[in-house]
Amino acid sequence: MARIIGALTSSHIPSIGNAISNGKQDDPYWKPFFDGYEPVLRWLDEQKPDVAVVLYNDHGLNFFLNNLPTFAVGAAQEYVTKDEGWGLPVFPPYRGYPEMSWHLIESLVEQEFDIAMCQEMAMDHAFINPMRLFWPGQNPPKIKTIPVAINTVQFPLPRPSRCYALGQAIGRAVESWPGDEKVVVIGTGGMSHQLDGERAGFINKKFDEMCMETLLNDPQRLAKYSSLELVREAGAQGAEIIMWLAARGALHGRVSKIHSSYHIPISNTAAGVLALANH
Repeated sequence: MARIIGALTSSHIPSIGNAISNGKQDDPYWKPFFDGYEPVLRWLDEQKPDVAVVLYNDHGLNFFLNNLPTFAVGAAQEYVTKDEGWGLPVFPPYRGYPEMSWHLIESLVEQEFDIAMCQEMAMDHAFINPMRLFWPGQNPPKIKTIPVAINTVQFPLPRPSRCYALGQAIGRAVESWPGDEKVVVIGTGGMSHQLDGERAGFINKKFDEMCMETLLNDPQRLAKYSSLELVREAGAQGAEIIMWLAARGALHGRVSKIHSSYHIPISNTAAGVLALANH
């Protein structure tokens, strides 16, 4: 059967893409951020996963307020990239894996998750930037991808506990796939930040560090938060931490930390990367 070798979580701030495209990895402003990924890149080079299940939030390329599913799973042969207005470069399509995607979809529906099934999807910075961070210089990388979009835009948002359960269901689905692929689950977004309103620029370092520690040792603690509590503690857009929680839910074995890094600020946002191995 397929096996999940680990979970990776990463911020997906739009300016990351421009920094990569403009070669600013060694710029004093950006270097501490990019240096935080080096141990994860070494682990990926050693493990060489075959498939990445990417949990992210769509920013209007596929879904808008008039038609916004809570959960959506891609089942396409490839996923085109588009710039949703940040001036980011457009890359060749990312490889899909429709056979495993449909297995995932069927398993999730059987586990009572009502999802949108997408045979066409366009990828924005929330998907592209983490892929560029984890596979630098490869546009796109050879790894097969299965995008899973989670609503963090329009309330009501899915509860953290529901996102954790989604991750657990994804883990069971992957482990029931008859192939022998090595799978890595990626949760993108966060960390604490708010882009508008009276709390624009809000960062909660204490809460972010608690999240990183809790995801390793006690994810159920984070799953007990309500969506409104996440907004209060992490900011309106910081609720994206539910993608990290879903990625953690996919790990069913003994979990150990490969690496973590936390850096503030990048574009008035708290940024983090966390890599967990699934033994």
